Amino acid sequence: MSEQTPEENLPTTPDAPASKPVFATKKGMWSRGSGDTSGYGGLKRELVMPGRSEGPFGEPFDQLHGRVLEVIPALAGARVLFDRGELTIYVPREQLLETVRTFRDDPFLRFEACMSVSGVHYPQETGEELHVVYHLLSYTHNRRVRLEVTCPDEDPHIDSVCAVYPMADWHERETWDMFGVIFEGHPALTRILMPDDWAGHPQRKDYPLGGVDVEYKGAKVPAPDNRRTYA
Repeated sequence: MSEQTPEENLPTTPDAPASKPVFATKKGMWSRGSGDTSGYGGLKRELVMPGRSEGPFGEPFDQLHGRVLEVIPALAGARVLFDRGELTIYVPREQLLETVRTFRDDPFLRFEACMSVSGVHYPQETGEELHVVYHLLSYTHNRRVRLEVTCPDEDPHIDSVCAVYPMADWHERETWDMFGVIFEGHPALTRILMPDDWAGHPQRKDYPLGGVDVEYKGAKVPAPDNRRTYA
């Protein structure tokens, strides 16, 4: 019998996505090409987006994904990401309401709760700049899954899931407030963190830095747009 190295004895996992597109390269600790003031000159890192994952993912994810394709045929061919032991299914926005109803009501899936709705802004993804992520939890089966929906800057409209998951109410308001995603059918889509007359959506990557100086024990911390630069 041939000897195996310790590395060969380790179990293999399908966590790694098949490909990770690089969309930018940064040098140094600062984003605009200035020197690396931390002392590690020449630091270079590539910014990548998660790629598409191919099964098998391991259980219970294979059975879960298989059941989703059985009961929602429209998701056949939809992008799937399996990374760090977590499954994300990308859902076309026109299929969102049908998808969340099925995830809630199907006996095998039975995701009774939407624990969080969060937004992400990827300005480099032309036509899919705004992402909304839904974190679903099954109390019955004790498992989690994520759904992700995209929409363009020019048409930032996604159906509200409040009719299916009422607990998503305030999460959708925060995602509108911070990112500008308009949730169609929401019962009261108003600001929740910023003042009602606030202009813009502060967590978008194209939102300018600014603000007011903060006083702390007699000293002032300058607003981001007034701080010292190292360029």
